[in-house]
Amino acid sequence: MNPVIGLDVSKGESQIQAFLDKGKPYGKSFSVPHTTEGLNTLLHFLKVVENEADMKPSVILESTGHYHTPVIQFLEEQNYLYIMVNPLLSYQAKKSSLRKVKTDEIDAFRLCELYYKEELEPYKKRGIQLLNLRNLTRQHETLTGLYVQAKLQFHSILDQVFPEYKGVFGDLYSKVSLNTLLEFSTSESVIQAGESKVTDKIASLCMSRSERWAQERAKKLYEAAQRNPFKSIFYQSHLISLEMYIQLLLQYQEHLAKLDDQIDALAGEIEEYKIIQSIPGIGEKIAATIISEIGEIERFNHPKKLVAFSGIDPSVHSSGKFTATINRITKRGSSRLRHALYMAVLCGIRSSRNKKLKEFYDRKREEGKPFKVAMIACVNKLIHWIYALLKRREDFLDLV
Repeated sequence: MNPVIGLDVSKGESQIQAFLDKGKPYGKSFSVPHTTEGLNTLLHFLKVVENEADMKPSVILESTGHYHTPVIQFLEEQNYLYIMVNPLLSYQAKKSSLRKVKTDEIDAFRLCELYYKEELEPYKKRGIQLLNLRNLTRQHETLTGLYVQAKLQFHSILDQVFPEYKGVFGDLYSKVSLNTLLEFSTSESVIQAGESKVTDKIASLCMSRSERWAQERAKKLYEAAQRNPFKSIFYQSHLISLEMYIQLLLQYQEHLAKLDDQIDALAGEIEEYKIIQSIPGIGEKIAATIISEIGEIERFNHPKKLVAFSGIDPSVHSSGKFTATINRITKRGSSRLRHALYMAVLCGIRSSRNKKLKEFYDRKREEGKPFKVAMIACVNKLIHWIYALLKRREDFLDLV
């Protein structure tokens, strides 16, 4: 016998269907909540199926974001083999039926049928370190997106309050700049305080700089206040919004700095982190994203599988005598990995940091390939290099 249990996972619960062998469903479908009691019910059912089939059943389920996390952790603790399938694969299997039926019971049933139709590999654990690193890098990406949005909103409000402030500091978003603006939000407050008080405030905010530097910034701020078209603010709401966005930007900067430290510390303990960084053009953040998204390289027995996981493989469209000549990449893999690889290529060919990759890119361009086609070809080349380096545990040699 070859028993399997299909789990249709949703928010807070899973629908369960068991098969003892191909074409032999066992019992009726039922649901269990993702609680201690519910998971114990699942364990009891697993034992029942195991006794009936005289062997441990495999468990098959879809990847569902974070909803499947409690089930996966429970199965690992109980040492049960599980197979996590791409929702695209299970969706195609569901469409094989002529009847248009969509219920949790049917979905769990068809997952079991899919198990016997496809050659599916069991899910291999990535390791706690890689999973933690993946969570941190994804959180960093999300927070960076929020930070960028806050900067845009801040910029919009500043244009309506103190547009001339932008040229006072070299970095508008530095802590010194934001805290100075928090203290002197309008041209009126700057002029009333005077250069001397402004100098003292800037000097107290940046102790590492000289007094002369603080005086120069204060002079620039005073001149900006005199040029500012808004001598007085009619809309008090603008000042409230400006203060809110300044506080928000400072908080985002603090959180991102903490995440940077945690990512660097965690990634530094992983061997693959240094291997990936040996490729010119790949820095710390890109390397951390790449290794966390790939996970354990042992999950892939061929570089083409890693290419497909990245979503870089070309789509194929052929029917009868027609064969498409323009084929876009599938983009069905990890979007974060794909973006990190693209940025790595961009950094590598810029200023010829990666000589091998730059030569390959130039060759593709000389063949008449458009920029994006040449870039994707470089990403494909980079994936093959990464696969070989991680398999061999070797550093990259950029020799020409």
